[in-house]
Amino acid sequence: MSIEISKESRDQLITSIQRYFKENMDEPIGNLGAAALLGFFIDELAPLAYNQGVADVQQRLQTRIMEIDMEVYADEFQYWGKQTPGRKKK
Repeated sequence: MSIEISKESRDQLITSIQRYFKENMDEPIGNLGAAALLGFFIDELAPLAYNQGVADVQQRLQTRIMEIDMEVYADEFQYWGKQTPGRKKK
């Protein structure tokens, strides 16, 4: 499964990479270099983050499904337990 990002997001990411290099590295990175680095991160890192997100959602859903039993459970055969003492039997 390939991870696709919009052109607008890609442009913003490239700008962000260039800013990061300008502020934190000894030399700046050009547009082409930033785009290549972004491509590497998308191919190498994005699937890891995506899979972790899917696993987190699965865990949350499993927890929620287990809670549903407690929220909607109804005890069975409760009619006779609700009868008030002293009621006349026929």
